[in-house]
Amino acid sequence: MSSAKKKLKKNDPISERAHALTDQIASLEAEIKRLDNQLQHTPVPRLRSTALPHGATVARTHEPPPPPPAAPEPVFEEVKPVRTDDETAPTDQFNDLGVRKYDLPGFLGRLRQHFRRPTTSNPRLVTYLAAGGVQGLRPLRYEKRVARNRFIVLVVVLFLVLLGVISVFVHNH
Repeated sequence: MSSAKKKLKKNDPISERAHALTDQIASLEAEIKRLDNQLQHTPVPRLRSTALPHGATVARTHEPPPPPPAAPEPVFEEVKPVRTDDETAPTDQFNDLGVRKYDLPGFLGRLRQHFRRPTTSNPRLVTYLAAGGVQGLRPLRYEKRVARNRFIVLVVVLFLVLLGVISVFVHNH
């Protein structure tokens, strides 16, 4: 029994990866220390100040790189205007006065598209969540059932309130 547990711990890919990354971090830190020591021990040229000819020598610091040369002229690109859907629409969609005709099939298509569910970017994940395969998360069908029951209760309550308002209105008149 204990050998099986040792075997499971030994073959755990997450802990193996964590151990490998820890080793890699340690090697990178050692490399950084080595390069830092090498940089600090390199001799820096000592220069005498020209403002004070007999003054002490000053260690030269690293100078910032010179600024890049400015471009002599701006570069222009040819830009093509973007056309909207109205400009690219066929001419038979406009009447004689230039007003757009009413497009019933197009309107119905846009309306139908508005009420469709959005497409999923990962259908396997949706299937997995719907089946309740993730520990700690409720299955999607349970959530749908709860939402449906809430909607039904809300509709019944609103119907009863509307019925009460109508009965009060009829009773007073």
